[in-house]
Amino acid sequence: MRFLMSGGGTAGHIYPALAVAEELRKDGRDDVLFVGTPDGLEAKVAGEAGVPFSPLAARGFDRSRPWTLITSSAIIAASTLRARRLLRRYRPDVVVGFGGYVSIPVGMAAALAGTPLVLHEQNSVPGLANRQLSRWAAAVAVTYAESAQLLDHPDRAEVTGNPVRGAVLAADRRRGREAFGVGDDELLLLVFGGSRGARHLNTALVATRDRLLALPRLRVVHMAGRAEIATVSAALEAAGGDGDGRWMLVDYIDDMGSALAAADLVVARAGATSIAEITALGRPSVLVPYPFATDDHQTKNAVALSASKAAIVIPDSELDTSRLGDTLVELLGDNETRVTMAAASRALGHPDAASRVADMARAAASRSSRRAGLARDG
Repeated sequence: MRFLMSGGGTAGHIYPALAVAEELRKDGRDDVLFVGTPDGLEAKVAGEAGVPFSPLAARGFDRSRPWTLITSSAIIAASTLRARRLLRRYRPDVVVGFGGYVSIPVGMAAALAGTPLVLHEQNSVPGLANRQLSRWAAAVAVTYAESAQLLDHPDRAEVTGNPVRGAVLAADRRRGREAFGVGDDELLLLVFGGSRGARHLNTALVATRDRLLALPRLRVVHMAGRAEIATVSAALEAAGGDGDGRWMLVDYIDDMGSALAAADLVVARAGATSIAEITALGRPSVLVPYPFATDDHQTKNAVALSASKAAIVIPDSELDTSRLGDTLVELLGDNETRVTMAAASRALGHPDAASRVADMARAAASRSSRRAGLARDG
């Protein structure tokens, strides 16, 4: 079978798509073409994953500048025509969309061509692309059951979880701890806010430096983000330094799976991919939702973990209080609670999500093929 996949704009759209592409390609029977914006992260990571990539222009609009809707709509319209030509050339059995503005022209082209469309929604609140395209979708995979009710045809939705890359699922705790030089008798706190960093979270964490390094067995791995690393490094130095190497400050972590597997506690934003990876590996976490996410979906993502006692949620508005430091010190000193949280986290994980979404895509293609055969026979 041939699968055309689209998704872009954020890592939250791209990495689940690549996880499914990896699943579809692993036995060598299926071909996958990834469609994304030419200058987005997807162009880079698809190439690194060895997935064929086709660029397609797409642009969102700024709600504070309504006139940008005109230029955005014009680009989407032109890209829909180009996507139709791509479908005629590639002839996919099914189109699989993972959100982001680039999925809109690809999904519309699939609907116009009569090609089965399958969607995946990562967040508790569906994004614009999936809300619009769900009216034509043959099936929709969702991470959270409640998001199905916000889409057209909720009866076509199936809870699969959020696909996680195989490299993350195969992560090894021992290898991760060895990479960071963490001993078996030490605690590892992993903190990250995304590849670009999270300024408020970074600042608040550095403010806890003295309290955390007062814990004798603690090591901190702090991924500050490439845009923030210089500022955070200066702030950490001003606060007293890295505690003879116990506070490891990095701009990016290539092997996030091993870092998560090695961690005894994780502090992160509540993006869909972060949560999927944290729960797939069963890590206890402190989540600080990004307050300006569309429809406040990160808070809704985090609440699902908090309700199951897999995570503690701290609003961004409380980062300037003592709550972050209080929570971390308490959890790092309470192994029993961390073990309980880890078990709850693992229970929420969906390590089979990629294979389930792949099966949904194959099933949609098979149903379409059978209908086409019946039409010819009739």
